[in-house]
Amino acid sequence: MAQAEAPSKGRVETITYGNFRSIITGEDPSWQIGGFSLPDGTEWKYREPNATVIVEHDKLRVRANPLSRSHDRIQVLDNAKHMYFSTTKFIPPDDGTISVELAIAGRRHQGIAGDLYDGMATVNLLDFNTGAAIDFFASNDILATVYGRVLFPGVVAAPPADLNRPTYFCIFNELPVATKPGQTHLYRITYDKGADELWWFIDGEQVDHHREVPFKMESFLVALGLMTEKPIDDDHSISLHGQGLTGEWSPLTITIEHR
Repeated sequence: MAQAEAPSKGRVETITYGNFRSIITGEDPSWQIGGFSLPDGTEWKYREPNATVIVEHDKLRVRANPLSRSHDRIQVLDNAKHMYFSTTKFIPPDDGTISVELAIAGRRHQGIAGDLYDGMATVNLLDFNTGAAIDFFASNDILATVYGRVLFPGVVAAPPADLNRPTYFCIFNELPVATKPGQTHLYRITYDKGADELWWFIDGEQVDHHREVPFKMESFLVALGLMTEKPIDDDHSISLHGQGLTGEWSPLTITIEHR
């Protein structure tokens, strides 16, 4: 039996991942509506029923105005309003890096100026084995990186080796990068599984970096979403007040570099 060859040192693989029209046609889908199966046997879908989905050449645009979806008990179900999960999972190399790059434009309608968490367009690298959520958020006037390990439904994460650090966490890093409603930026996230490091870049400039990442992603899917991030208050969602969102996304460029 022939054995698979190990990746050659210094080899670079590049994948373009888009096929957004399959969201509409249903043919050979590269994306599916995100969501979770819940313990009571029901499913929660990240789907705004009146969202308008448009594919212009290779670009995806989704408009949901106003937003309508919320959940009163589970935070991660309240946050994402309309979201697509890639049907492919991407595998980081053991010795090297994987990068995900795409252009995003986010616009919030009838929202609260200066409040990132009132609504944004996102890209999310999600691993439901470890709970990893590595994101960019793009709103009218604020851009942010997100570094987290989230208590997704069904995820049970082992505690870190250093018990001074939390098992579940999230850092929302609002960035001093100028932007305006609907402005397109180029976003890139790079992960080094062997070195336990993460980097975030906007328009080619590094904007965030974390070492000693306390989990190893063996694979992840990519999510594209319209989201809010408002804490549930006394068993009641406070995420909606009539605001809406529009997001635009280019195809992904996945780059795998082997050391």
